[in-house]
This record gives sequence, C-alpha cells and structure tokens, in this order.
Amino acid sequence: MSEKEIEEGNQLLKDKSPNEIVAWALNKSDNSIVTTSFGVYSSAILHAVTSQSKNIPVIWCDTGYNTPKTYEHTKQLTENLGLNLHIYTPKHTRGYIDVTLGMPSVDDPRHEEFTELVKLEPFRRALNEWKPEVWFTNLRKGQNAFRDSKNILSLSNDGILKVSPFFHWSDEELDNYLQEHSLPKNLDYFDPVKALQSRECGIHFQ
Repeated sequence: MSEKEIEEGNQLLKDKSPNEIVAWALNKSDNSIVTTSFGVYSSAILHAVTSQSKNIPVIWCDTGYNTPKTYEHTKQLTENLGLNLHIYTPKHTRGYIDVTLGMPSVDDPRHEEFTELVKLEPFRRALNEWKPEVWFTNLRKGQNAFRDSKNILSLSNDGILKVSPFFHWSDEELDNYLQEHSLPKNLDYFDPVKALQSRECGIHFQ
C-alpha cells in the first residue's frame, strides 16, 4: 500500500471496532501474521485476530528472560485459543548470554548488542521465514512517543502493512474486553530490552 492509501485507510477505520478492523485487514491478503510478547493485554489481540483467522501464524520472540507467570500465561492462551504458535529464540542460550554479556542496563553501550541478540535477530528471522504482507500488532496510542506517531495502519521498513486494531483503546476499554470474553491478563510481565514501559523494544522500528 502507498502512504496515501494508508492515510485513506486510517480515515476509513478510525471509528471501526477491532473486529471490523481485523476483518478489513484479513481481506487485504491471505499472508498474515500476528506477533505477541504475551504481555499484559496480549490475550485481546490474539483473541480478536484468531476469532476470524483460526490458523494464522502467531509469532513470539521469546528472549529467554520472561517471568514464570508469562510462560504460564503463554501456555494457557495457546491451549484456550488453539494458537498456531511459532516460537523464535536467540541463537545463544540465556546461560551463554549471561556469562558473556549479561543483561546491560539501557544506558550501557552493550544494551544495543543485547537487544540484537535476544530480540531483533530472532524477529528478523521470523519475518524472513514467513514473509508476511499483513502484520497484526497490539500497538496503542499513549504507550510511548514512538507509538503515538503511528496509527491503526502503518508500514514497516520492508513495506509490510502493520495493523493495530486496538490502537485508540484505553486500558479500561481493554479490561472490559478481557472481562467480556473471559480472557486472562498477564500482570507479571517483564521485557529485558525495554526495561521500562515507556521505552520501545525495537521490533517496531523494523
């Protein structure tokens, strides 16, 4: 899609429900993926997309640094929603990374190398394998400055159509969605790359 088509699409979808946005995007291509971190509101995007595309590939880049609760949350959602889950992990084990690099703080020059190892390389590997035309994400306005600059529709650096059905939704609206559909919430989530919720993990710079 061109930038003009993206702009027109955002105007068309701005007052649509997440389900309507998902349906619109699925009609654009048969080659779609949904990515997840299995974070706090992950069950919302996974439910919304898989309700209309049961076998869509669900891509998870597992850094190896997730909390036990996050792994339990992943197992629960995978079973309850019947996710077609594909897990991408770093080429090096956490033990190796801990000894050779550690988990550098965000102001440490080595943090960029850490980010590349545990998240960006696995994610590029996933994109290279699946080569999607449509990428469903759970970006939302208000999460950080970078995400505020996006919209329901945007383009990745590779020209993939990124679709964020809940972009304009608040935490309260998402809580209501989870309650309505009896979906779990992951309150014990930690991303070693972001460290702080206000930081961007790097995947969405791709």
